[in-house]
Amino acid sequence: MENKIIPESIEKFDKTIEALEKKFATVRAGRANPSSLDGVMVDYYGSMTPLKQLTTISVPEGNQLLIKPFDKSCLAAIEKGIIAANLGYNPSNDGETIRIVIPPLTEERRKELTKQVKAMSEEGKVSVRNIRHEAIEKLEKEELPEDIEKGMEKEIQDLVNTYNKKIEEMLKVKEQDLLTV
Repeated sequence: MENKIIPESIEKFDKTIEALEKKFATVRAGRANPSSLDGVMVDYYGSMTPLKQLTTISVPEGNQLLIKPFDKSCLAAIEKGIIAANLGYNPSNDGETIRIVIPPLTEERRKELTKQVKAMSEEGKVSVRNIRHEAIEKLEKEELPEDIEKGMEKEIQDLVNTYNKKIEEMLKVKEQDLLTV
């Protein structure tokens, strides 16, 4: 049974890193990135539907997103959904597609986004600590010999340190990306 605790923890740590990468992708850095629209929901015939299920999103230029709906009758709803998402985008509808020109970020906005990213990374670290806590609780319930239990606790702590370093590296890369004009 003891073998399962560490692999389960590693799997949970990996999922935490994956989730953090997805969160970081939604923070735009002045360049067009289709994933910045991942959270946009559109009122499509009475039900809230994710934008990416209704459209194809492409990047024709570095600072532009092009949204082509599968059903052109929902263009106005898509436009409303983008505005309601409060991303700071100003969509323009040409009757067939919606274009979004990504405005360059101001210095103030860059610093604000950096704070947001730091908060996200802190949430990731909290999640890693919670996983460690769960794993150690499971270890204690196993009633293993003390030396084996201590060894496994050390192994779990080493994993926590490794994943926290990964989170720090991801944060540095994202901050650099945000602060580069």
